[in-house]
Amino acid sequence: MRLLLTADPEIEVPPRLYGGIERIVDVLVRRLKAKGHQVGLVAREGSTCSADVFYPWPGKSSLSRGDTVSNTLALWKAKRDFRPDLVHSFSRIAYLTPHLRGRVPLVMSFQREPTPRTVGFASRLAAPGTLTFTGCSEYIARNGRPSGGEWLGIPNFADTESLHFSPSVPADAPLVFLSRVEEIKGAHWAIEIARRTGNKLIIAGNHSDSGPEGQYWRDKIVPEIGRDGVEYVGPVDDVQKDKLLGGARAMVVPIRWNEPFGIVFAESLACGTPVISCPTGALPEIVRPGVEGFLIESIAEGCDAVAKLGRIDRAACRKRAVEHFSAEAVLARYLELYTRLVARKAK
Repeated sequence: MRLLLTADPEIEVPPRLYGGIERIVDVLVRRLKAKGHQVGLVAREGSTCSADVFYPWPGKSSLSRGDTVSNTLALWKAKRDFRPDLVHSFSRIAYLTPHLRGRVPLVMSFQREPTPRTVGFASRLAAPGTLTFTGCSEYIARNGRPSGGEWLGIPNFADTESLHFSPSVPADAPLVFLSRVEEIKGAHWAIEIARRTGNKLIIAGNHSDSGPEGQYWRDKIVPEIGRDGVEYVGPVDDVQKDKLLGGARAMVVPIRWNEPFGIVFAESLACGTPVISCPTGALPEIVRPGVEGFLIESIAEGCDAVAKLGRIDRAACRKRAVEHFSAEAVLARYLELYTRLVARKAK
């Protein structure tokens, strides 16, 4: 198949620093090529992804109306030049508008809560069988369905091949909080759970110095660093992340919001490390309570979960990650979708 993928114009593919979905698009392109498909990519200028053909966005902002017009025209030209069998957008749905009445199948993937009005408008405008939506979890897909269109929940993936399985850790291994240090991620819960259970806690991730989250950092987190075994190590790269997760008794990120997916949870399981989080957003799709970790409703339940960590089979955590959240597992689901949509349009 000839497949044309798009990513948002703000960050290169692959990203130089942070950029979760840009990493995913880069891996998808490389693995699709390895399976013999011809792949074009529309992304930010300066991207080094090894697509067969690369088309840079002229506009650098998804939020600018002028850039949206320029990028919509750029995608139209790329599609005309590349002549794909299917277009898969990880960027703005607005860029797809001129193609909604065409014969080339379109896949629009959402990494966040879909906007009902935008989804509804696109669904009504699209020719029958042209537009398919995917969410980065069944949670996102479920929220999108009432607005119209065909929806599938296809998860994001972790780099399970680079993350090493740790079959066991010492009894005094620390708990780890690995995420952006902000209130909705529950770092203050993680600190209290570690303190009450007598465990060391390593906090890794960036934080804000301004606004409400900067205040949260200064008031709730900074005073705890260096006390009762709480350590802050700042942002970590991929190598540090692998070592940090692999050496932890559990990753404790008790989120206080509806997480669309959360790649870090799959990354933890890939290292064999159980997850303690909350039953919101996509977490129930990633962690089965009592099997790969625990989903808690309170700090007290978090303490109970820590006491039960010995019941979790770390090999089962790794198996869950490889079978459901590896690049190969997720790619298989996308290829199944692509094949079905291209065949349907060919009839």
